[in-house]
Amino acid sequence: MSVTTYTVTVAEDKTGSRLDRLLADALPALSRTRLKALIEGGRVDAPGCGPVVDPSRRVRGGESYTVAVPAAAPAIPEPQPMPLDIVFEDGHLVVVDKPAGLVVHPGAGNPDGTLVNGLLARGAGGLSAIGGSGRPGIVHRLDKDTSGLIVVAKTDAAHLALVRQFAEHSVERAYFAVVWGVPRPRHGQVTGAIGRSAANRKKMAVVARGGKPALTRYRVLRTFGDVASLIECRPATGRTHQIRVHMATSGHPLLGDPVYGQGQRHARALPESVRPSVAAFNRQALHAYLIGFTHPEDDERLTFRSDLPQDINELIGILDRV
Repeated sequence: MSVTTYTVTVAEDKTGSRLDRLLADALPALSRTRLKALIEGGRVDAPGCGPVVDPSRRVRGGESYTVAVPAAAPAIPEPQPMPLDIVFEDGHLVVVDKPAGLVVHPGAGNPDGTLVNGLLARGAGGLSAIGGSGRPGIVHRLDKDTSGLIVVAKTDAAHLALVRQFAEHSVERAYFAVVWGVPRPRHGQVTGAIGRSAANRKKMAVVARGGKPALTRYRVLRTFGDVASLIECRPATGRTHQIRVHMATSGHPLLGDPVYGQGQRHARALPESVRPSVAAFNRQALHAYLIGFTHPEDDERLTFRSDLPQDINELIGILDRV
């Protein structure tokens, strides 16, 4: 991924200025909104401090800040035919059962080969333009290695209506997850504001300040001894990596999660006979199995469900031997 780096040194007369305002004055080619996103994304470093993620940070004369600006994704995604599991489609929206490994829309490091590229190749009325030319139709997202149901808007009116439902928390979403250990109580919720980790800008974390409120409800469906559980998660909010972060914070990270999973520590509780098979599961065990919303045109309530994919079913079969 191509990155352009800028270094900005704070003049003495700028002491006390907000970081985002200082950078906007020093780098007029970048908007303050863009710079704020770069700061919150962990792409602004202060020597000796690492990433600075608070746009309102007050700067001091003599300080230097390094700004890493990734190259923009292609402006207009190219149609690329690919097999897609279309669960529902009409002139307003499309519901897709996304496989693990498929990125939702083009971005840094994934310029093509995404769900958006595949949908554009279908030639079935196009996608809404509200999300911008780089991610047409995208109302919400799933992580690359999270499988399951996602709804995409085909018209601007549908896009606006669906965004409104997500904002009002009237969209029903539920996930299956396989986690380490057995959450207690077996039916409960995890709270904690989620923001960019100050220690690692590629990770999200529950933070004391600067994050966005988040709530995840869960219930245990099956247990595999005391080693692991199959749970249902219902996020009341839609923060980046929310379920993965909340379950890891509660001490029950998802199996196979390369970022939050802590797999080696938990795997010690497994019988040696199944450790290699569980270790071979190479993505977070998370599947968006249910989505329900009101159709933006006729107000009909629609609910869709997806069966667990083969790889998670095979993982459960291995854990049944514990």
